[in-house]
Amino acid sequence: MRASWAAILEAIKVSEGMPVSDLSRELKMSYMGVKQHCLKLAELGFLEEWRIPRAKKEVGRPEKLYRLTPKCNALFPEAGVGLTLAVLEGVKQLYGDSAPEKLLFHHFQVLREQWQPKVRAGKSLVEKATRLADVRDKSGWFSKCHYDAETGFRIEEFHNPLKKIYKEYPNAVRMEVQMMEQLLGTKIARTEVSIGKGRKRVVYEIATLGIRQEGLKTPNAPARNDNEGDQGSLF
Repeated sequence: MRASWAAILEAIKVSEGMPVSDLSRELKMSYMGVKQHCLKLAELGFLEEWRIPRAKKEVGRPEKLYRLTPKCNALFPEAGVGLTLAVLEGVKQLYGDSAPEKLLFHHFQVLREQWQPKVRAGKSLVEKATRLADVRDKSGWFSKCHYDAETGFRIEEFHNPLKKIYKEYPNAVRMEVQMMEQLLGTKIARTEVSIGKGRKRVVYEIATLGIRQEGLKTPNAPARNDNEGDQGSLF
């Protein structure tokens, strides 16, 4: 696939849809060049057009945006999900129903140990969260760290390479959140926000009040007391 096409698809992936003007500005490409690329990608089935009404103060026809189609799913990494699901099913048959979750628990322990040196190099919570988002982005999660007065401090992700595994083993979601809490040293609330056409954005709301550092709890361990904690540094 052409580099310009890949750049356009990646930019749209981390949005709820984009007009040609925004794509042109973000990618520093000519308006007509981006428009032609989008038309070709739509012709190939990777993009679709949709329109939204303009703001009340604006005049003119509804604004035309482009968003990804399901055909794009194959273009983004899924971390060997097919093989992983087969391995988890095999472990379940050999060692019992609880074996897959124990294996997933070990996976997140390993991830935490791998990511910890990079994340902990940050001197503040903002720096640590930014580093964590960067690590996850490079691992296929399309992750970005954001802060604003209205929605607070959060990490947003537009792709989940483990989505099929989470569907089959929903407790893995809790394990992942717990891993992220331990890396950042603070509480995290995970929510999924629909952005249309079956697509979702995952939002991790990051508490600015820190928690005690602990290791990951085993799948059958009691939950941590969320009232215990130390105050963390935001900036």
